[in-house]
Amino acid sequence: MQNSLLARVGEAVWGWPMMALFLGTGIWYMLRLRGLPLRRLGQALRAIFRGGESADGISPYAALCTALAATIGTGNIVGVATALAAGGPGALLWMMVAALFGMATQYAEGYLAVRYRRRQGGKWLGGPFCYIEQGLGWRWLAVTFAVVGAAVGLLGVGTVAQVNSITTAVEGFFDPLKRSVAMTAGGNAVTWAAVIAGGLTVLFSAMVLLGGADRISRVCSLVVPLMSAVYVLCSVLILVRCRAQIPAALRLIAVSAFSPRAAAGAAGGLTMRRILRMGIGRGVFTNEAGLGSTPIAAACSSNEDPVRQGLVTMTGTFLDTIVICSLTGLCLVVTGAWCAPGLAGFRITEQAWRTALPWPAGLSSFLLLACLVFFAFSTIIGWNFYGEQCLRYLTGGSQRAQRLYRWCYLAALSTAPLLSVKAAWELADILNACMALPNLTALLLLWRQVVEGSRRPAGKT
Repeated sequence: MQNSLLARVGEAVWGWPMMALFLGTGIWYMLRLRGLPLRRLGQALRAIFRGGESADGISPYAALCTALAATIGTGNIVGVATALAAGGPGALLWMMVAALFGMATQYAEGYLAVRYRRRQGGKWLGGPFCYIEQGLGWRWLAVTFAVVGAAVGLLGVGTVAQVNSITTAVEGFFDPLKRSVAMTAGGNAVTWAAVIAGGLTVLFSAMVLLGGADRISRVCSLVVPLMSAVYVLCSVLILVRCRAQIPAALRLIAVSAFSPRAAAGAAGGLTMRRILRMGIGRGVFTNEAGLGSTPIAAACSSNEDPVRQGLVTMTGTFLDTIVICSLTGLCLVVTGAWCAPGLAGFRITEQAWRTALPWPAGLSSFLLLACLVFFAFSTIIGWNFYGEQCLRYLTGGSQRAQRLYRWCYLAALSTAPLLSVKAAWELADILNACMALPNLTALLLLWRQVVEGSRRPAGKT
C-alpha cells in the first residue's frame, strides 16, 4: 500500500510538466547563450586541468570528480538498459538530446555557484541555496532546497538505493540461488553474500566519509577516472569487435526515435510518448542537470572565474551522458542485448558484455559487477558531500551537526540491505523533484546574470 502510494506520487511529480521544465530550461539557456556550451566545449575540457588546490578550495578537476562521483552511478549501467528495453533504441537519441541541452543548464549552475558563493569557516560554501538567497533574496526557498537536499542524500539515492544495487549485484554473482541465507527481512531472504557486501560497503564508506570533505575529494579524484576508464575501455572493445553492426545500429536508433514500429522486438504497446519519456526522463536522471546537486561541488572549486567554472561544470553532462551512456546504449544495440527475452536492468548490460568481450563470460560478468560496485560506491560518497554542504548552510557551519550527519548516513547505509529498494527509489524520485523545483526557478529568474556575465573570455584558459 505504501509502495503504491509512493509510486503514484512519483508518477504525478515526474510527469510531462516536470520533464518539459527540465528540457525547457536547457533549451532557453542554449538559445540565450548562443550555443556557448557547444562552441566552447574544447576549451571547457582543457580548463578541467587548469588550476590547483588552494587554501580556499579544491581544484576544478577535484570539484568535477566529486560531482561526477554522484552523477556517474548505476544509472549508466542499469538506467540505460532499462530505457532501451522499455522505450526501444530510439530512446538513446532522445537521451542525447536531453544531455545536449542539459550542458547549457549545468553551465548556468556552475556560473551561479561561483558568482554567489561565500566563505564559511575559511572554505567556500555555495550552490542553489546561496544563489537563491543572494540572487533572488528568497531565504525561505533557499532553506527549503537545503533541507530537501540533505534528506535526498540521507533517505534516498545516496544510501538505500546504492547499497541495494551493490548487494543485489554481488548476490546475483556469488549466490544467485540464495543457498546461504543469513536472515529474513520483510519477507525476503538476505544471503551472506549480501550481508558481507553491505558490511564492506559501510566499512569503506566510513573510512572515506569520516575523513571529511578533503578526503572525499581526493578519493573521488582517484576512483572516478579509474572506474570510468575501465568501463569505457570495455565498451569500446565491444564496439570494435562488433564494428560491422554499428552502421545498422545507428540507423535503427535514428529511425526508432521517430517511429515506434521501427523498434522491432520492443515491448508491446511502444508509443512515441513512451520513447520520449524514457529517453528524456533517463537523460535528466543520469546527468542531474537542473537538479541542483552539481553546483554544490562546483562552488568548492578554487576557480575564481564563474565563466571558467561554468565551462568545467558542464563537461560533467558531456562525460556522463554523451560519452558513457551513449557507449552503453550503442553496445546494447549492436549486440542485440537490448531486446533479449527474459532479461532486465543489470542483466541486459551483462548479456552484452558476456557475449561480445574476447575473454571468458565469467570474467566479463565480474568486470561489470566491479564497475557497478564502484559506480554505486562513488555515488554514496558524492551524495554525503552534498548533504553535508546543505547542512553547513542550514547550521552556519556547525562541525557537530556535520559529524552527526555522517554517523546518520552510515547508519542508513548499514540498514539498507534490509529495506525495500523500490520504495527507496520512489522516495528519492519525489525528493529529487522537490529539490529541482527551487533550483530551476532560480535558474530561469537569474538568466540575465548568466548571459551578461558570459559575454567575455573565461579567464586565461
